[in-house]
Amino acid sequence: MARIQLDELDGRGVSCILEPDVAAALVKSGLVNLRSEGNSTWRALPRGKVGCVSFRGIDVTVTSKATPASLLFYLAYAKDPGFRVGNVAAEAGDDLWAAFAETLIRTAELALRDGVLQSYLTVDDSICVIRGRIRVSDQVTRRHGAPAPVEVRYDDYTVDIAENQILRAAIRRMLGVPRLSNSARRRLAHLDGKLAGVTPVSAQRLPAWVKSRLNRRYQPALRIAELVLGDQSTVSKGGGAVLAGFVVNMATVFENFVVVAIREAFRGLGTTSAKFGVHLADGERIPMEPDVVHLRNDVPVAVFDAKYKLARKSGRYPNADIYQMLAYCTALQLRQGWLIYAVGGADTAAIRVKNGGIEIHQYAVDLRLKPAEVLERIEHIVRSSVAHLPAAS
Repeated sequence: MARIQLDELDGRGVSCILEPDVAAALVKSGLVNLRSEGNSTWRALPRGKVGCVSFRGIDVTVTSKATPASLLFYLAYAKDPGFRVGNVAAEAGDDLWAAFAETLIRTAELALRDGVLQSYLTVDDSICVIRGRIRVSDQVTRRHGAPAPVEVRYDDYTVDIAENQILRAAIRRMLGVPRLSNSARRRLAHLDGKLAGVTPVSAQRLPAWVKSRLNRRYQPALRIAELVLGDQSTVSKGGGAVLAGFVVNMATVFENFVVVAIREAFRGLGTTSAKFGVHLADGERIPMEPDVVHLRNDVPVAVFDAKYKLARKSGRYPNADIYQMLAYCTALQLRQGWLIYAVGGADTAAIRVKNGGIEIHQYAVDLRLKPAEVLERIEHIVRSSVAHLPAAS
């Protein structure tokens, strides 16, 4: 398999020879742009997203600041802050396919270690023997007085429940991706066999499940399964070939992670709102949505904005970010604002705006660190913001 690897900030790209249908599929994936250089030669350039796509023997990977294992953690934690660093099993050096497969396998193995989860499921059925309760209305309208079959509703204790359906769908999708080791494929096939009797479901129509004490051992595996089956992940067939892809916008990943991490760090200290609506001008003109606003007694007391960008060569971040945070602070009537960057630049900086008394803090959160260290960094930022808050009345 021919491999093309790019960094998300690669401005030069990689030259490669591609058939037209392969080029079209790679562009459609959203991971890369292709610039024609003639004679079936293309220059692949990153498109502001990271991930991996494989089609007809071509494997394209765009890497991010975060390791594959860390990326999985950030995605899962944003969905469920109960997801723990230890739930991600892949080593930092693994590629994204291997990281996904190994994490799904290990979490699924733990979920199924004590047996396949069963629960009661309400079933509507047409049978010749009465079981449960007769659905009288359906019996009359469908059977017109015939004694059999009988329209009934009963509770069945079964493995064919939402949790197992989602898990099996993810395992089967993972079996369709390329470049997995024979060991990983054997383990996935073994897990699929354990879930025999579970109805295969489409990734586009996944059943809903609710966290509970009974499915606690399944929850890490279900979070990974949802990522495998999510909108950013595809495994499809076209022209006899399989296109497998996992593509994410890292700016969105970072923003979602920071929002949840800040909310968790503020837990018990008030209300934390994502995408808090505010207007800069009178008459509800010039609407704005800071990433995170913390409120006390429904009054904004702190504002945060996540920025997935590097500092310039000077070590400074774009002035536009300062202007944006200044607008947030002005509209919210706050004296402090916090900008959180994904990597690079000065570790911390505080900028006091002239003639306004507003102070804007810049913090770098390096995604090359281990996820536990990144969480500690977010908690430190929140503690710093709390120290600047006015005393509670």
